[in-house]
Amino acid sequence: MASTQLIGWFADVGLADRPTVGGKGASLGELTRAGIPVPEGFVVRTAGFDRFIEELERTAPVRAAVEQVDASDLAAVEKLSAQLRERVEACALPQDLRDELRAAHTALCEGSARAPLAVRSSATTEDAEDASFAGLQDTYLWVLGIEEIEHQLRSCWASLYSVPSITYRRAKALPEAGVSMAVVVQRMVDARSAGVMFTRSPTSGDRSVIVIEGAWGLGSAVVSGEVTPDRFVIGKIAGEISVRELRDKHVMHVPLPEGGTREVQTPEAKRNEPCVSDEELAGLREVGRRIERHYGKPQDIEWAIDQQHRIRILQSRPETVWSSREPAPVTTVQADPLLHVMNIFGGKR
Repeated sequence: MASTQLIGWFADVGLADRPTVGGKGASLGELTRAGIPVPEGFVVRTAGFDRFIEELERTAPVRAAVEQVDASDLAAVEKLSAQLRERVEACALPQDLRDELRAAHTALCEGSARAPLAVRSSATTEDAEDASFAGLQDTYLWVLGIEEIEHQLRSCWASLYSVPSITYRRAKALPEAGVSMAVVVQRMVDARSAGVMFTRSPTSGDRSVIVIEGAWGLGSAVVSGEVTPDRFVIGKIAGEISVRELRDKHVMHVPLPEGGTREVQTPEAKRNEPCVSDEELAGLREVGRRIERHYGKPQDIEWAIDQQHRIRILQSRPETVWSSREPAPVTTVQADPLLHVMNIFGGKR
C-alpha cells in the first residue's frame, strides 16, 4: 500500500521526515530502510493531527489556550489539560483520515481484523538530541481492532495536552503552532524477553562496550521500572561478556486475550534464569553495532525477542547522558611524539 499525505509506511520514511512523522516514526522508518529487523507499521502523519485540531478549533481555541496558560499556575494547567484531553478524546476523526486509517489497518493486519498492534505517540520534538521529552506522551500495547486503534490514536493526541507536556512546552516557550504529533501504528511483538541496549556504558560513558538489560515478557516492565532487569556488559569488538548480573525478575508483563496487557508473577523456575542466551546476546550486540554505525553515534535502543527467538528492534534514539560531556584525554597532547613515549615509559627528564 502506498504512503499518502496522511499515512506514511515505515519503508517510505526516514530521519529527514521528522517534521511530518515525529521522532519515533522517523527512527523506525530509518531503521527499516537500513535493513534493521523492525516490526512492520505505518505512521499517522502530523497532517492528520493538524486536520483534527483544525476541526476542534472551530468550536473553541486549543493552541492559543495553551500559549496563554501560566505554567507556574498548576491549578490552571490541570484545568486546561483536563478540558483539552476530554475534547480530543471525544471528537470524531475527519472522514478522509478515518478512511485511510482503516485501509492501512487492513493492509498491515493482512486481513486479520484483530491482529495485535502497538499505538505509540511520535511528537515532532521527541527523541531529538536537543529537545527530547520522550515519555511525556503515551504508548498503548496489544491493541485489537480498528475501533480501538481509532480510540488510542485520539488518546495519543490527547497526551500532548497532559499536564507534564503542557508544562514542558511552556517552560521552554515552544510555540504551539510548531508542536504537532504523529502516531505510530505497529505490529506487536509477542515478546518472550525484552529490554534496552546502550551502545556505550550509561554509567561510565565507555564506548568500547554494549550494555544490555532485559527481563521476561514485554519490555514495558523494564521501561517502567517495575522489575529489576538482568544486566550484561559486552565488548563491542570481541564480544566478551565482562559483566553478567542475573536478577530476581519477580513479575512480567503479558498480553491479555481481550487486548491490553497485565502484570503477572514470573514462574518460579524462570525468576532467576537469564532472560537471554549467550547466542542472543551476540545477536543483539551485532544489531546494536549496525545501528550505531548507521547513525554514527551511540544509541539507546529498545529490543524484543519473540517466541521464535527472533530479535526485533522497537526503537533507537541518540544516547544523551554522555553526548555533551565526552571524557577528557588521559594524557596531555605533546607537540613532539617522542616526548609522549618518554613520558609513558620513564617520566619527564
